Amino acid sequence: MSQLSDAPLVVPASAKAPNLPAERLVSLDVFRGATIALMIIVNNQDEEVAYWPLKHARWNGWTPTDLVFPFFLFIVGVALAFSFAGRLRRGESRRTLVSHVMRRGLILFTIGFFLHGFSARFQLDHWRVYGVLQRIAICYVISAVLVLYSGRSARLAAIATACLVSYWLLMRYMPVPGFGIPVRDIPLLDPDRNLAAWLDRKLLMGHLYEGTRDPEGVLSTIPALATCLLGVLTGQWLRSARNITQKAAGLLVAGLIGVGLGESLNPWFPINKKLWTSSYVLLTAGLALMILALLYWLVDGKRWRGPWTKPFVILGVNAIAAYVFAELLAVLLAAVNLRFANGTTVSGGDFNYREWFAPLGSPPSRSLLFSITFLLVCWFVMWVLYRRRIFIKI
Repeated sequence: MSQLSDAPLVVPASAKAPNLPAERLVSLDVFRGATIALMIIVNNQDEEVAYWPLKHARWNGWTPTDLVFPFFLFIVGVALAFSFAGRLRRGESRRTLVSHVMRRGLILFTIGFFLHGFSARFQLDHWRVYGVLQRIAICYVISAVLVLYSGRSARLAAIATACLVSYWLLMRYMPVPGFGIPVRDIPLLDPDRNLAAWLDRKLLMGHLYEGTRDPEGVLSTIPALATCLLGVLTGQWLRSARNITQKAAGLLVAGLIGVGLGESLNPWFPINKKLWTSSYVLLTAGLALMILALLYWLVDGKRWRGPWTKPFVILGVNAIAAYVFAELLAVLLAAVNLRFANGTTVSGGDFNYREWFAPLGSPPSRSLLFSITFLLVCWFVMWVLYRRRIFIKI
């Protein structure tokens, strides 16, 4: 990293920064928008019949679908580095920023908590505690505080490394109560007999996404924090005084190293999305770096913008709003019941799928068509907000 990116994140209001980007990083909006688009598609289809790239890996291993969430968390970190640098440069105090961070984190967590309660008809016994927005909120708050009070790249890199190493040590060597030591007594990363699943059951039994474990559980927040911090480091690199070609090349090289490390560690600590393993963090961060390198070079360097970037930008600038709207729409479709003369009852979503999409090709094809149509509805709402210059910020 350059001297600029290694410096503490404290910039006087009067400081001049001629080498810093003077405009919004459009490539990041494109990346964020594409990530949200894929997230909406994979969340609103029949995973049992979907094409394999649109399914999550059952346990170890990965598919393109398993890249979506870590990509978004990585992007949160990149954006955080740019946002805080600009606000500190304008003279805002750390105390003001911490207050904003805590408020934003609480709102994000509450929205995620509410969405789970909404989908569970607010039945307390089955109300899931953790989830996508909750994980984003926790990682965002911790990363933000670390950036504000220990913003040097070397320190953040050391913290991210400590998260990955400590998580591996816990999952590999810590005895799982009632089951024994991994590798010796039980298989490494056994689906239910691992430390993360045991802790989730101990703390949140009855409120877990998969009954006996949660893919956004308590212990796996540690490596998820590393994903966000790697995004912060990327943002600091992009804020450096290097030219666009050098920055893009640096991202590409770092991405290749990340993918290589992730695959190399896979035999000892398997790539696993549901446990957010350290090898999974390195692999997904590496792939995110490579994609961002290409987009940064094309969109912000060569300025290749137009019809191919605008749809993603529209989603990217209102990403959280798009996600929340999609989740609410899915829950409402599932909650609306249609009763027919013969006495049968189906949900609104099942009715639309059966009446409009069932006749259209094979099961995987019609599932994909349904989810794309769902995405287009969400995109249209975001387009209306974009046209009216409404950008929902938390």
